[in-house]
Amino acid sequence: MEELMEILTGIRPDVDFENCTTLIDDKILDSFDIISIITELNSEMDVTVPADQIIPENFNSAKALWAMVEKLQDE
Repeated sequence: MEELMEILTGIRPDVDFENCTTLIDDKILDSFDIISIITELNSEMDVTVPADQIIPENFNSAKALWAMVEKLQDE
């Protein structure tokens, strides 16, 4: 989770990723941010995010993102 938080704060240092649970719903993250996160996950954590996983539920919070990363790592 620590590595994910470093990725997220590197992309958007102005966002409180530890407490925010409405990153997509409140339009805090935009499509460019999502692409940047996916690219960093692939590069830094060797996780490939398939298109069917790019849904608001997976990107609304750091916790949801981490759950998706763990699931993808297990596959």
